[in-house]
Amino acid sequence: MVDEVKGASIKFKSYEETVPKILDLLKLQRELKKYDKIVLKPNLANSSEESTSREFTEAVLKFCLEHKNPVAEIFIAEGVDGADSGEVFEYLGYGALAEKYSVGLVDLNKTETKEIEDFDFSKFSTIHYPKILLESLIISLPKLCENEETVISGSLSNMLGAFPAEHYKGFFSKEKSKIRKWPIKYSIHDIVKCKFPDFAVVDASSQGVILAGLPLEIDKQAAKLLGKNWKEIPYLKMIEESLTEKEEKDEFEWE
Repeated sequence: MVDEVKGASIKFKSYEETVPKILDLLKLQRELKKYDKIVLKPNLANSSEESTSREFTEAVLKFCLEHKNPVAEIFIAEGVDGADSGEVFEYLGYGALAEKYSVGLVDLNKTETKEIEDFDFSKFSTIHYPKILLESLIISLPKLCENEETVISGSLSNMLGAFPAEHYKGFFSKEKSKIRKWPIKYSIHDIVKCKFPDFAVVDASSQGVILAGLPLEIDKQAAKLLGKNWKEIPYLKMIEESLTEKEEKDEFEWE
C-alpha cells in the first residue's frame, strides 16, 4: 500500500478533489481489493465541531466503492462515547449517507465482540473487541483538532470508539468510564494492540491540508500541524516506544 512512503500531505482544495487525489497517490486501491470487508471509522460525538464531517467521510467512501473488489462490503462504524450512536449517526447525517450508498452502519457499542488476551496490554487483562473490526480493513477518519483528554484527536486515539459501551460504560452513565481508570494513553495503547488501524485519512482542512498514510506516522505529522511535538503527546510516545521494544525483541529472538 504505502511501500515507498509512510504517508502524504496534500493542500486542501475540496473534499471531492483532494481526498481521491491523495488516496490514489498512496495507491490505496491496491489494498482495498484484498479485502471482503472495509470499515470506515469516523470520530463522532454529540458536537459537530469535534466530529468527522459527513462530507469528508463521503469522499473516502466514494473512492472505496469505486476501487473495492466486487464482493466487498463497506461499513461505517463508530461507538460514540456518552451518547446513543444511532442518534448521533442521524444527527450528523450518517444515516442518510449510508442509505444513499447502500452501506451498513455499525454501532460498535453494541456489536458482537471477541475477548482478546494479550500479555503486552499495559492495563487490561482482556478486551472485548468488535469482531467486525478484526475481520476488516480499518480506515481511521479523524478530524484533526486539539483534545483536552488525548491532546490531539488523531487516527489512533480515534480507536477509543472500538471499546463497546456495553462492556465499558459506568453503572450510572453512558460514558465509557472503565477505560478511564488510568490515564487515557494506556487505553489507546491497549485498544490498538488488539488491532492497529490499517490506514488513516485525517481531515486537517482547517489547517489547509489532508493527511493520509500509516496511522502512527500520520498522527506524528498531525501533531506538528497543531504546533506540538509528538514525543510530548503521551499516547504517541507510548505506542512508539512499545513498537520499538517489540522490534528489538524480535531482532533478539532471530539472532
